[in-house]
Amino acid sequence: MTFDDKLRILVWNEGVHEKHNEPATMAAMYPDGIHGAVKAGLSGYFPAAEIGTATLADDEHGLTEDRLAETDVLLWWGHRAHADVSDAVVERVHRQVLAGMGLVVLHSGHFSKIFTKLLGTSCSLQWRNDGERELVWTVKPSHPIAAGVESPIVIPQQEMYGELFDIPEPDDLIFISSFEGGEVFRSGVTFSRGNGRIFYFSPGDQDYPVYHHPQIQRVLANSVQWAARPEAARTVPGVGNPARGWFLSQGGETGSR
Repeated sequence: MTFDDKLRILVWNEGVHEKHNEPATMAAMYPDGIHGAVKAGLSGYFPAAEIGTATLADDEHGLTEDRLAETDVLLWWGHRAHADVSDAVVERVHRQVLAGMGLVVLHSGHFSKIFTKLLGTSCSLQWRNDGERELVWTVKPSHPIAAGVESPIVIPQQEMYGELFDIPEPDDLIFISSFEGGEVFRSGVTFSRGNGRIFYFSPGDQDYPVYHHPQIQRVLANSVQWAARPEAARTVPGVGNPARGWFLSQGGETGSR
């Protein structure tokens, strides 16, 4: 896969775990925050791209109209503060996704307001945090997000997410994870909403240094490249009322053979 250095990428993280150093290993694992680690991983694939970060505490959560309009792909990590995200900002992000901005939702972001709004389901799942080994299996190797990714990705310790995952039927099921306790989980799935592309990827809990894993970084880089549509006009699909015969006015022809 060729990575586009002209992309404009924004990594959003609520930043609450970092603020309170919870868990106590947070500062050691993620000295620049989870958003900083994700940004660093992406920088290895997009060295000249514009990669920014934003957090919940920033003015308008760092997600102003202008900043979103200039973002090709937004990555979203949240956990403890879903309810604290402004509804006005959620509406703003929702509109930009429908218009064509890519969205990559990470780990517990499955419960974020923006993800549940876009998918229209509870996005609930099973969970257990015993620090189990996770194996991330590629089940659609032909998909661009799986390019160059090992199967399985071995994550020594991770929070368990298990089925049933209450999401709509995904466009693509790319990764399935298995855990020591016997559970499986649809850990990498895509959706399209309006003109926007969405990827959800579950590995990456705040208790474990998963975002430093080279293969996880590769998946995120692939997903950003896939979700980006910089060449497309940013337009929300709308209702039209074309006049009869519009096709002819565009140079169309009628007739039969």
